[in-house]
Amino acid sequence: FPLHYFFSREVGGESADGIKAALAALVEAEDRTRPMSDQKLCEQLEKQGYRISRRTAAKYRDELGIPPAGGRRLQKIV
Repeated sequence: FPLHYFFSREVGGESADGIKAALAALVEAEDRTRPMSDQKLCEQLEKQGYRISRRTAAKYRDELGIPPAGGRRLQKIV
């Protein structure tokens, strides 16, 4: 095993896995007709005590296989 396998990645004292779980929960609970942007996801994570940049949120979103806001949007049927 590579050496980094035995150490957890931390961002600002929080594990990356914990932040990713919180990010996934936010996306799961969002309004599908108005999905949150990466910046809005950062703001919501900060309210939960996770301080990360927008770029980090986008990186984690990509790693989780979650598309950007435009790809998560469901169109309203009139």
